[in-house]
Amino acid sequence: MPELVDGLDSKSSAFGHVGSSPTAPTSLMGTYNRLPIAFTKGKGCWLWDKQGHCYLDALAGIATCSLGHSNRALRIELSKQLKKVQHVSNLYQIPEQEQLAKWLVEHSCAEKVFFCNSGAEANEAAIKLSRKHGHVVRGIQEPVILVANGSFHGRTLATVSATGQPKYHRGFEPTVKGFQFFPYNDTKSFERLLYRLEAEGPKVASILIEPIQGEGGVNPGNRDFFLRLRNLCNEYQILFIYDEVQIGMGRSGHWWGYQQLGIEPDAFTLAKGLGGGHAIGALLVNQKANLFSPGDHASTFGGNPFACKAGLTVAQEITRMSLLENVQQRGEQLRQGLLQLIELFPNEFEEVRGWGLLQGLVLKDTTNLTAQTFASEAIKEKLLVGAAGEKVIRFAPPLIINSREVSKLLLRVKRSLIRCK
Repeated sequence: MPELVDGLDSKSSAFGHVGSSPTAPTSLMGTYNRLPIAFTKGKGCWLWDKQGHCYLDALAGIATCSLGHSNRALRIELSKQLKKVQHVSNLYQIPEQEQLAKWLVEHSCAEKVFFCNSGAEANEAAIKLSRKHGHVVRGIQEPVILVANGSFHGRTLATVSATGQPKYHRGFEPTVKGFQFFPYNDTKSFERLLYRLEAEGPKVASILIEPIQGEGGVNPGNRDFFLRLRNLCNEYQILFIYDEVQIGMGRSGHWWGYQQLGIEPDAFTLAKGLGGGHAIGALLVNQKANLFSPGDHASTFGGNPFACKAGLTVAQEITRMSLLENVQQRGEQLRQGLLQLIELFPNEFEEVRGWGLLQGLVLKDTTNLTAQTFASEAIKEKLLVGAAGEKVIRFAPPLIINSREVSKLLLRVKRSLIRCK
């Protein structure tokens, strides 16, 4: 690693190079506003660009690189797997898939697992499962799924329709029908919606909800609200499904976000941190939600040997390295440091919210500063962070981050804020 000088690597200056020209010709479709940086290598919580400049990664591929970059165990185990078999399809038994499923079941409230390739695919599976539950268990002809305002469930047509942010719908109408929205953490509004829908007979198949909203602004779920939802689901025979794509696999300081709330779902979805940077998603269900039969759902690449070896290695390394404890400690260190920054910049910030190593620094509505502007300025301080909406700066570093690196992160946040003044 380059020598670090007062929080910056020796090749960098506070106002130095941030990457190559953004105007270079490309054969890629214009689906991303890419920043003008190309990374060529990484180690732990650090990334290097093509010019050799070193960045502290406080975003981890959007809460994905659980073990950081170029993790030794992943390198070894995946190299071994490449010498064996990478893909055979689900026409055959896959031992690596069985091993990962067994681990997930033994460490959660689930009893069965379906593997796919991403969080959107996992939520698609949950939507199909919900509809089957509505038809088979509740006898509903046109099942409704209840979802929260401010949610984010994916980019496929069904999952974006389930996303409670209209900006993601624009240009892709008509959206998939069968979703009704309610305010997050608002018990009375939810009850009114449910009672109205159920007044003339069964209508609702499931609730699909994030235990903590990520893209929606790092909004943690309220335990009393979730407990009420759990009880209503039991009363009406409705499936209670958590989208844990961003918070699952240790990011909260527990294996699963539902453990933070202490309220178990009937099913939950995973992706991002499960593969530590490799494409894998999963739908986990209890016995009540174990409704799929052969032919109901499938995935060509889902749960292939390579992806499942990655997932199993991530799980084993989180345990071996005691990373759940590290997430709790470093998450509190990060939170306290951000609270101190609020005291230094009281006109800019409202609060800090989040769990573990998913934290959001919330900007005041009265400030002209946006989260994206801050993220762009932070790059000049060699810090990678993200925006969760217009007014929330999102921090989601690798679970391996140490106390010294959190201190450097906070110093670079402070310098970035000074830049924005």
